[in-house]
Amino acid sequence: MPRIDTQMEGFAMGDVLRTDYQKSVAAYWNAEKAPVNIRLGEVDGLFHHHYGIGDYDPSVLEGPADTREQRIIEEMHRLETAQAEVLLDHLGDIGSGDRLLDAGSGRGGTSFMANGRFGCHVDGVSISEQQVAFANEQAAKRGVADKVGFHFRNMLDTRLDTGSRRAIWTNETTMYVDLFELFAEFSRLLEYGGRYVCITGCSNDVTGMRSKAVSRIDEHYTCNIHPRSEYFKALAANNLVPIQVVDLTPDTIPYWELRAKSSVATGIEDPFLTAYQEGSFHYLLIAADRI
Repeated sequence: MPRIDTQMEGFAMGDVLRTDYQKSVAAYWNAEKAPVNIRLGEVDGLFHHHYGIGDYDPSVLEGPADTREQRIIEEMHRLETAQAEVLLDHLGDIGSGDRLLDAGSGRGGTSFMANGRFGCHVDGVSISEQQVAFANEQAAKRGVADKVGFHFRNMLDTRLDTGSRRAIWTNETTMYVDLFELFAEFSRLLEYGGRYVCITGCSNDVTGMRSKAVSRIDEHYTCNIHPRSEYFKALAANNLVPIQVVDLTPDTIPYWELRAKSSVATGIEDPFLTAYQEGSFHYLLIAADRI
């Protein structure tokens, strides 16, 4: 059974990257080979592009010095895999015949986890050709290329069939796009009663102007973090009704504290910790149903 209609393949770059900003974001992720993503993925072959949740085991900081760094890497990877598990927990009832969409799929980690848990078909879309190629290589190595595939596509205009998806998720990717445009596309793609799950960082409307820490995060990742209210306005405008909203902020702080102690720290750890701790930034999970 093909993963995706054949007319979906072979899009030219100009059909996918529509603005100079999208080209700059694609260039950033095409060139990205950060150890914080690669080394963690090498632990078990699941390569993620998101952060972790849950308390870390303090014993990883103890013990023999020559294995300390590997213990930290493995623990960070456990926390980021735990984050993906929480996302999948909120997708609702998924059957093996359902088709899911991973919007902004990175190197494919959550897509493989979804297929492993539900036995379903998963398509990932990304504007990074390098990440698409990497993820498809992983699908072949895992022997699941008949059910999990990745495509050079723009999540604002996927060209997928209307009503073809039982569930869609975004995992730290919404800060690169206009939310009203994005959720209009997701509303089109979801079947009636289908589920959209988002995990994202967002700025706190209550504090007014963004903090310097939030601005540093934007600059570091070439993104544009949205205020919390923008998500709910855009969902409501596109027939997507939240059924659950979970503040994951306290749960993600331990990950950042551990990452700051690791050799794969990038320098962005302090702005994240400052923004979370001062309350200018939130880490939210939103699950919404298509009506």
